[in-house]
Amino acid sequence: MTDIALLSLFIPTFFFVSITPGLCMTLALTMGMTIGIRLTLWMMAGELIGVGVVAGAAVLGVAAVVVQYPDIFIFIKYAGGGYLAFIGVQMWMSRGRMALDMDSEITVQPHRFELAVQGFVTAISNPKAWAFMISLLPPFINIDRAVGPQLAVLVVLILVMEFACLVIYATGGKSLRKFLQNTGNVRLLNRIAGSLMVGVGGWLAFL
Repeated sequence: MTDIALLSLFIPTFFFVSITPGLCMTLALTMGMTIGIRLTLWMMAGELIGVGVVAGAAVLGVAAVVVQYPDIFIFIKYAGGGYLAFIGVQMWMSRGRMALDMDSEITVQPHRFELAVQGFVTAISNPKAWAFMISLLPPFINIDRAVGPQLAVLVVLILVMEFACLVIYATGGKSLRKFLQNTGNVRLLNRIAGSLMVGVGGWLAFL
């Protein structure tokens, strides 16, 4: 099969995988709702780095090591999930840096590094990401040719599609925020966002 034919299959396949609601997309929706798209870009940056790491590991066989030594992976899952759930509870109670203030409706901006770490941890500890990368990415690699250049092209395409989907979800969250703020439902906005964040944390920990 030619390179063009492979890409014609690869692009729609991975775009469908990316656009499907999952941990990272729900996180983008939640953050777009509470802190806006501009700050959510920092979470996206961390998430994209994590996706790139997972994609590279899936092709290079590092995933086999993760399977053989699951304790570290499980620890990251539980720690990351618990932290996101903690943030979600604070948001639900209209507390913390990511919750909208009940009086001024202004969010105290979280640290950019913290947002990037949240995105990175969510990406690398997401079993769905590993499963899809391990099962779908290798078939698009031609073992008779140099793996490095092929992997670089595929990872760039994955990151572009992933970023586009993250922006779509974050934009949806921002639109929902404007609607709820216009109706004066700031507490409801915090509770919706907090519930989503708790859901992402539980999903990450127990998936």
